Amino acid sequence: MSKNIIIVLLFFLFQGCRSHKKEIVVSDNLKAELEYKIPAQLGEGAFWNYKTQELYWIDIESETFNIYNPTTKNNKVYNTKSKIGSVVAINDIEALIASEDGVYRLNLNSGERTLFSDLKKELVGSRLNDGKCDPFGRFWVGSMHFKQEQGKANLYMINAEGKSVKKKQNVTISNGIVWTSDKKTMYYIDTPTSEIKAYDYNNKTGEISNERVVVTIPLKLGFPDGMTIDEENMLWVGMWNGNAVIRFNPDTGEVLQTIEVPAHNVTSCAFGGKNLDVLYITTASVDMTDEEQKQYPLAGSVFKVVTGVKGVKSSFFKTNN
Repeated sequence: MSKNIIIVLLFFLFQGCRSHKKEIVVSDNLKAELEYKIPAQLGEGAFWNYKTQELYWIDIESETFNIYNPTTKNNKVYNTKSKIGSVVAINDIEALIASEDGVYRLNLNSGERTLFSDLKKELVGSRLNDGKCDPFGRFWVGSMHFKQEQGKANLYMINAEGKSVKKKQNVTISNGIVWTSDKKTMYYIDTPTSEIKAYDYNNKTGEISNERVVVTIPLKLGFPDGMTIDEENMLWVGMWNGNAVIRFNPDTGEVLQTIEVPAHNVTSCAFGGKNLDVLYITTASVDMTDEEQKQYPLAGSVFKVVTGVKGVKSSFFKTNN
């Protein structure tokens, strides 16, 4: 997300009538509480490392990758030297980070970065944004144009050798992406469309097909950003301009639960904790009016809530070495 996003979003939102609209029903609201106080500019990319029991998250504008330990309350910071869009774990000592010009391997002990997938030619005027690993261990990461120009972004799949395959074109702000427990469906968000789309997914090949809209989100709820999935295959989405994380049922399009967050721009979320029953939430402190800044002084911080449902283990990236 960035300061010109509202113009782009409104362009999409007021384009004619949409198909596949679903009835929205709100129930069972909860409130998130402060977990780690920090004025991050554009906190994003929540990823729970279930092996180390740590939360990976990023601040895009500050060009930092963070590893937060909820037990010790320690937040280790790595300077990434460029805007970082997302991060996933490889193993105990390495992470994969999506940067402005490609995907890098980061050594967590030394802080050294090594280019893994060069996307310079693909990312002219753009940068990489949100991304996750599929159940097979491939890294799916989307891009966004620096000026959020319509249709100037793509969605890529990075394999174990670092080869990139373009999976979707004509995207504007590529964001949340998750897979169901049976490995047969992928859900994906291009933020300005205010839709969550589903695809038939082949875990062996990484092929996607049969695109359809499963949730259409009203303007009053905000704009969909980062996304995670729970063990019931329901979708949890951070809402930019929405002060909340919302749980959607992709089978009916209904809102099942709303988590109120004391920040105006909610960006991503991930289930964590030993039992994967704590939802960790990242937020941003940018793009707020003076009134909103006074109303949400904790914006940019990391929040948490016990939702009553459990998440699933995040997939790590699988390499050949």
